[in-house]
Amino acid sequence: MTEPMTAGEARLQAMAAPEGDIAAATHTLVVGPYLGRAAAARNTTGHTPEILRSTDARLDEAAGLAAAIELDVVEAIVAPVQRIRPSTYLGKGRVEELAGVIRAREIGLVVMDCALSPVQQRNLEKAFGCKVIDRTGLILEIFGRRASTREGTLQVEHAHLAYQKSRLVRSWTHLERQRGGFGFLGGPGETQIEADRRMIQERMTKIERELDSVTRTRGLHRQSRARVPYPIVALVGYTNAGKSTLFNTLTKAQVMAQDMLFATLDPTARATKLPHGETVILSDTVGFISELPTSLIAAFRATLEDVIHADILLHVRDVSHGDSEAQAEDVGSVLRELGIETSAARIIEVWNKADLLDGDERTRLLNLSGQGRSDRDSDAPALVSAVTGEGLGVLTARIEARIARQRSTFAVVLPPEDGAALHWLYENAEVLDRREEEGGTMHLAIRIAPEKEPRFLNRFEGARRLNRVG
Repeated sequence: MTEPMTAGEARLQAMAAPEGDIAAATHTLVVGPYLGRAAAARNTTGHTPEILRSTDARLDEAAGLAAAIELDVVEAIVAPVQRIRPSTYLGKGRVEELAGVIRAREIGLVVMDCALSPVQQRNLEKAFGCKVIDRTGLILEIFGRRASTREGTLQVEHAHLAYQKSRLVRSWTHLERQRGGFGFLGGPGETQIEADRRMIQERMTKIERELDSVTRTRGLHRQSRARVPYPIVALVGYTNAGKSTLFNTLTKAQVMAQDMLFATLDPTARATKLPHGETVILSDTVGFISELPTSLIAAFRATLEDVIHADILLHVRDVSHGDSEAQAEDVGSVLRELGIETSAARIIEVWNKADLLDGDERTRLLNLSGQGRSDRDSDAPALVSAVTGEGLGVLTARIEARIARQRSTFAVVLPPEDGAALHWLYENAEVLDRREEEGGTMHLAIRIAPEKEPRFLNRFEGARRLNRVG
């Protein structure tokens, strides 16, 4: 049972609510304080998405994130950084230059496309004379507005609170401008910082208890889904890669699909039939993004149950995007951080937005995917357009081939009186074919998941294997 909220908790939730009118009217400057390649090599080790990603694409993405919550982006500026300053992240000259732009353009909010420490954020706000949020704060704001499922809402609220708690103490020396609660674009906060800090911690503790309860309920739902014999095919990919459009095309559903970062956050699942009669559960999930705040990893896990337990992952990529390879690396990185298996045997790459490619690039990718030579090669990528339908026949053929390769099929003969055995097969396996002899004897062809195969063989000792998995 959910415990009633105290007055203080109600105030925290009220401050967390999106303030659309304020956001829409806020003149916003997006700043890309990006390290040069040499500086990035000094500050990082190994092969990182930051080194791969182009500056223009990163800035466009940051501006797109701001536009996703209807901020009025007046200008987006790249501010090259050779060395990160502990006090302001940027150098003194760059800070003064941006302050002049802010005054001239009457900017009310600056979005820094990086992770700022509380000290850096406070000092920049003093220098700019306006609100400053970093990439983490912006993504949290988007999630706070878009999450609608109970668990997703709780996880995002918890992340909001943890992030804001570190920015309460001595955020401003002038009390009227202190932060309060866990909104980022709202009005002034409380003047009693320590009281807010204590209240935030109490709310976080309560959320953790509620999440334990929601997690137990989700476990029961997962057990129920596990009894359904259909394979689960989950769509994953970078935000705005076209997952929801592809989902709608394959299932004839009406999931929100817009040219917008994080257009949908909550997962959607539909049963659909493949061309040769195979029924699968297709699951659309939240899009990933580079430099995802670690505080939101738990919120992603809340929406990715179908991915964790899926038979097949469709990794949807926007191959028309200049940073498609870097985006693919980001998706793999987040999946690994979530502990999700990313073996080649489980993933089919879907190269989406073929309709946006020029002729030479389309030909090159078609040759790489092997389409036209072996449409049922389940290991090869599929070049498709979710908008025009191009390549979808190849994609569904590869899904069918992958499912057939992963699951064993058997021939089973049942006497007419063994209704219990027939019921078990329909509950735990997929019945591909069923024929009855004149006397009522039933001949069935079934496909069964690997984890259920031992129980099946124990119960149906006379079953004859029709294929070999692998």
